[in-house]
Amino acid sequence: MNILVVGSGGREHAIVWKLRQSANVRSIYCAPGNAGTASLATNVEIAQSDIEGLVAFVERNAIDLTVIGPEQPLVLGLADRLLAVGRRVFGPTQAAARLEGSKVFSKDFMARNGIPTARYKTFGASELTLAQEFIKSLKPPIVVKADGLAAGKGVLICPSREEALEGVREMTVAKSFGAAGERIVIEEYLAGEEASVFVITDGERFVTLAPAQDHKRVLDGDLGKNTGGMGAYAPAPLVTSELLKKVEQDVILPTLEGMRREGTPYAGCLYVGLMIGDEGPKVLEYNCRFGDPEAQVVIPLIETDFAELLLSVSERRLAANVDYQTSRSAVCVVVASKGYPDAYEKGKPIEGLNQFDGDVRLVVFHAGTQTKDGRTVTSGGRVLGVTAIGEDLDLAARIRSAYDAVGKITFEGAYYRTDIGKKALRHLGRKTTEGTHI
Repeated sequence: MNILVVGSGGREHAIVWKLRQSANVRSIYCAPGNAGTASLATNVEIAQSDIEGLVAFVERNAIDLTVIGPEQPLVLGLADRLLAVGRRVFGPTQAAARLEGSKVFSKDFMARNGIPTARYKTFGASELTLAQEFIKSLKPPIVVKADGLAAGKGVLICPSREEALEGVREMTVAKSFGAAGERIVIEEYLAGEEASVFVITDGERFVTLAPAQDHKRVLDGDLGKNTGGMGAYAPAPLVTSELLKKVEQDVILPTLEGMRREGTPYAGCLYVGLMIGDEGPKVLEYNCRFGDPEAQVVIPLIETDFAELLLSVSERRLAANVDYQTSRSAVCVVVASKGYPDAYEKGKPIEGLNQFDGDVRLVVFHAGTQTKDGRTVTSGGRVLGVTAIGEDLDLAARIRSAYDAVGKITFEGAYYRTDIGKKALRHLGRKTTEGTHI
């Protein structure tokens, strides 16, 4: 097969890395890719938002399967355009991708289909008085979400009603998130612990991958600003087999059935962000693709032929009776640029990467990198996803391995959290010590 992977982040590097292990894959292209994908695929200088340019490349190069990594091209309708010219694609249609592309749509969809989620209401810029009245009915903290795509940062957790109203004004009047904040969702805050569940589905059948847990806040202890994710691990011990079955029954099945019933069947990877609290799992959000950095720990744990799995989805013939739960584990620590998620400098040379070449237990997935004058340099806020992979469920060992590797990689202004995975150890009954990597 000739495969095109669309995107340039750590998720796309993980996808390319896994596809390269498939025996029936001949050529892999990545558009636009990064310094990491360049070692496994041919990078193509086409922006992920250039829908017509990507379609033309697929037709010109006889691409057998296009795997769409990020949400933007999905929301822009890349899958639709490829299907219209008879090409196989892994990723939902534009209408189905509204589950991520519009928070208003997704919340209303959950309400229509009886899917457990937080109490909410939606408002526009002209409805500030109504928004204020609803805010008064909620107990702080209060959650304010931009309707559209905001690179994983369009969610405000507001400690007071006054801050919630100010957040509404920032989004709808000051347009701090641009067009993404023209409409907003205000909802009650759900207490508990977050987890991510991924399913691969062809619209009818689905298989569930290893559950993961992301670390969204930039600072240790889940403090500081929201980011695209500072690290992840899988499988998450919080999500027991019994809980996973409940999520499949109460969330996954009604979601897929609801999408079919509404005429927009969902095929691809469906990411369900959950809050696990006293009332059971509730949906925080849908994503219409593999998460990032969760992909860097979930994809390596898939033990079947990855290319065949994605191809079977594109041909609507997924084998749903395969067990994708695993006895292996993985931990990813994101190394970011100083200043992220705000302003940061680029172009910093990265040292220490080559020492991990060929190590099947430690993979450095590139996220914000590029090659300049023969050297790998930083080009984004999240730069690397240092991932330890093991043949057992010893997450403590994976954590040690990941942090040992992080300590051997350097660039000016490198920053990372030091507590990735500690929540898992608490669930497993292992003691942790602040400031140490166990």
